[in-house]
Amino acid sequence: MVIVIVDFTTAAADRAAALTQLDSEHDEIRALPGNLAYRVYASRHDDTAVTLVHEWADEQSFADYQRTPSFARSGRVIRPLMTGTPVSRRFRADLLETVA
Repeated sequence: MVIVIVDFTTAAADRAAALTQLDSEHDEIRALPGNLAYRVYASRHDDTAVTLVHEWADEQSFADYQRTPSFARSGRVIRPLMTGTPVSRRFRADLLETVA
């Protein structure tokens, strides 16, 4: 499994537009082969911070996502809104168990 966490900031006035764009891509991204999760978080402590968490079955699934129109659309909308360089952390992980 690959887990990708992306943190970025916008101006407070622009954060809603960034969240709207990410939310608008949710269903398309969740339908992609290998996508296990797609979650968007607005910080409760900083009105400029956004975190995006993806889970992918494997590295190829994530690489394929990066070549999709959805990825390109979000980049075109969100990159100009960012007030700094985004930080993307990518992890290889083994699922130990799912507890319900």
